[in-house]
Amino acid sequence: MATLKKGDKKVITAWSFYDWANSAYALVITSTIFPIYYVAVTKTETSDKVHFIGREYTNTTLYTFAMAFAYMIVAAIAPLLSGIADYSGNKKRFMQFFCYLGSLSCACMYFFTGLENLWVGILTLIFACIGWSGSIVFYNAYLPEIAEPQDHDRVSAKGFSMGYIGSAILLILNLAMVMKPELFGIENSGQASRISFLTVGIWWALFAQITFYYLPNNVYGHKPRGQYLFNGYLELKKVYFELKQHKQLARFLSAFFVYNMGVQTVMLIATLFGSKELKLESSQLIIVILVIQFVAILGAYLFSYLSGKKGNIFTLKVSVVIWIGICIAAYFVYTATAFYITAAVVGLVMGGIQSISRSTYSKMLPETEDHATYFSYYDVTDKICIVCGMALFGFIEQFSESMRNPILALILFFIVGFVLLLRIPKKTNN
Repeated sequence: MATLKKGDKKVITAWSFYDWANSAYALVITSTIFPIYYVAVTKTETSDKVHFIGREYTNTTLYTFAMAFAYMIVAAIAPLLSGIADYSGNKKRFMQFFCYLGSLSCACMYFFTGLENLWVGILTLIFACIGWSGSIVFYNAYLPEIAEPQDHDRVSAKGFSMGYIGSAILLILNLAMVMKPELFGIENSGQASRISFLTVGIWWALFAQITFYYLPNNVYGHKPRGQYLFNGYLELKKVYFELKQHKQLARFLSAFFVYNMGVQTVMLIATLFGSKELKLESSQLIIVILVIQFVAILGAYLFSYLSGKKGNIFTLKVSVVIWIGICIAAYFVYTATAFYITAAVVGLVMGGIQSISRSTYSKMLPETEDHATYFSYYDVTDKICIVCGMALFGFIEQFSESMRNPILALILFFIVGFVLLLRIPKKTNN
């Protein structure tokens, strides 16, 4: 396929299938089975301290620092890579590279067995995160190329919903293996968890083929000239100055940067909180995350509907206010029931705020063919805020010996983000 027609249902569905493919990583690796498995195999009866590269950490602090480091790597290389991808017309090729890096890293998590090879767990976690995050830069950049501006909310919501459904299907299978390993001829739940990591890698690479088959590699027929590296930097410089001329877009990015620090941090540490602070069983945590996935499908479409009635910026303000309430409630959560209720609310706004944020940015873009470069700014903003949020969370936890105090500190991000959203006129979100 050499060209791409906006609004083509087959292409939009194929694009959405990458959410179906890669969301297995987001759910199984970052949200449920891997963090639960990681905590279980990196603690002893008397301590949750681990040693890594000559330093001592609590096991969850090392986990948050590793995630922050991975996102920092992506934030550093994504702008350069996306600039090169736009200039050379190799956007799909870059997306494929990161997809396979991430899926292979997930599969290699099978070899992480405990403290004796902690480095395997940390390195595969970092490379899987780099692969997933890197591929998302180029995946998001296709949105303004496959859909008209008035359809961005709907198409973005479809992608997230496909991701929630697909990853939930795989998680159900993984959950059955972990809870009843004997039914699958597996020795124990630990081995079942490791096999789950292998299934994520296969699932991700397999279903991504649907996306790669239908999406073109060079939408605008760019013909590369000269040295890619040098021209990639020139493209970034050009977009940097263009952003200065689009004040509303710059204002949105600043608001997104701040409130998204809170959103991403809460999502990434939720399972660790339930496991460490509330002592919930693995089966309890996985089931509640599974419920969140289905609630998030409803949330993505609910907030898409609200944005159609009230506008994107209004919808984002509502989402941020709800997130403030979630952080306050989480600080006082001490029972499984309270955790389930809070988690359900997280699911409702999780899909909504991510979907609307992506489509709002897409709508605000100026007329351009350099979508990967522009979306690299969005992705870099996303990744840097994760780095800041996770690093701050890990720093506070390291000194407070509790995960409650850093959760309370996240409220500040949402308050500042809400104030920054007030600077954006309503007319810019149509």
